[in-house]
Amino acid sequence: MKKIMVLGTASSVGKSTVATAICRYYRKKGFKVAPFKAMNISLNSFVTEDGLEMGRSQVVQAEACEIKPLAEMNPVLLKPGGNNKTQVIVNGRVHCTMDAYKYKELNKELKKIVKNTFEDLSKDYEVMVLEGSGSCAEINLRETDIANMSMAKAAGADVILVADIDRGGVFASVVGTLMLLTEEERALVKGVIINKFRGKAEFFEDAMKQLEDIIKVPVLGVLPYFNLDIEDEDSVTERIKEKSKAEGFDIAIVRLPHMSNFTDFNALEIMKDVSVRYVSDSSELQNPDLLIIPGSKNTIYDLKAIKEMGFYDKVLELQKSGTIIFGICGGYQILGELVDDSQGVEGEPTIEKGLGLLRIKTIFNDVKRTCQTQGRIECNSDIIKDCSGIKVTGYEIHNGVTEVLEGAEDFIISSEGEDLGVCNKEGNVFGTYLHGVFDEGEFAKDFINALRKHKGQAVVESEVLDYRKYKMSQYDELAKLFEENIDISRVDFNVSK
Repeated sequence: MKKIMVLGTASSVGKSTVATAICRYYRKKGFKVAPFKAMNISLNSFVTEDGLEMGRSQVVQAEACEIKPLAEMNPVLLKPGGNNKTQVIVNGRVHCTMDAYKYKELNKELKKIVKNTFEDLSKDYEVMVLEGSGSCAEINLRETDIANMSMAKAAGADVILVADIDRGGVFASVVGTLMLLTEEERALVKGVIINKFRGKAEFFEDAMKQLEDIIKVPVLGVLPYFNLDIEDEDSVTERIKEKSKAEGFDIAIVRLPHMSNFTDFNALEIMKDVSVRYVSDSSELQNPDLLIIPGSKNTIYDLKAIKEMGFYDKVLELQKSGTIIFGICGGYQILGELVDDSQGVEGEPTIEKGLGLLRIKTIFNDVKRTCQTQGRIECNSDIIKDCSGIKVTGYEIHNGVTEVLEGAEDFIISSEGEDLGVCNKEGNVFGTYLHGVFDEGEFAKDFINALRKHKGQAVVESEVLDYRKYKMSQYDELAKLFEENIDISRVDFNVSK
């Protein structure tokens, strides 16, 4: 069994994408492959079939490996909240909520858990593709390192170092990173990949040779800057920053300070004649066809932020003028009458008045609901009557209980007959706990077309999107790009059938 680890010279250099490419590369060669990331720090998570929570990057990589995602592929998930508090999830379940400055006290325990989890998981696979976190050369964090060189040594993995040329200083970042590693750590680095290259690779060959002469490590090639639709791990990504133009059906998403699970909108982004943009200021809202308030890791903080950022009055104004408003999870709670966190689950104990657009109130408690869920659209709204009866699937991740008050209308009912979401009497404000609700092609297509009709726009006829099939095609393209540009044969990984 072979273990390959992808580490980076910095955050956001493309480790997750390169690891996904390697996963798909070896899977297409017939190997049984699995991903692993010892520790993720992210608000973008997923719930497995058995109700366990994990980071999205390993879900993407598991898909590329054509296996079901398991929480053990990401044994430690840190979800930063408010007031320097971080929720610690271990093998899919909430372990504790810690003060961010007390991490050292928990570190030794987590290292043991990670090592044991990796050893158990790797027994079932021929190739393990490990991913690091941030920069692998943070010398001030060497003692508490879990996800980088510490994991590479524990696993006995060969390391590929990834650097981002698009941000500049790529040679200094590679040389500096290797210089700061110990001799034992440098010996693990078997190759370097230059990522996000713009230009003709043949003109860069001399530079690669110069770099090799300095570092005495093979430069395996350069990956070009590309526009494939591969999920990003974190919310602070170029793809969000670049989505600012409204062309076609205009969907505006409020970019909350603690926005989570922005992957809920990936399926919308690839729909025909649909534009998805993220807005950080109320002046950017303008007059969208659909306004979405997304999930949040700190609902009350983000609810207050909506008021402070000027969104509060603007959202109410848009609703009165007939704009369709949609909330998911934390956004659903924010659209309600009240959010009560008297127990201080997400931070300081507090109660905050919501936007009052949905007749619900939410009370937080220590019980976190994590499950995959099925339901159907049950809504009397004239606007989306064509969607009634459509089946939807997704997953829930939320604390507390939401009470549906008199005056609320059904929107989504679970297969067990429970409320998964409601709408207002006017039928233009919708909310649900169901993450991934737009991933079902039939609902996304019919919902957007129903809104087009309501706005007097032409309906767009298209096939129901098979989102899973679409994602697999993107992984195949990524693997092809990797094989065409990276000479992985220069590293003896001893991976053979």
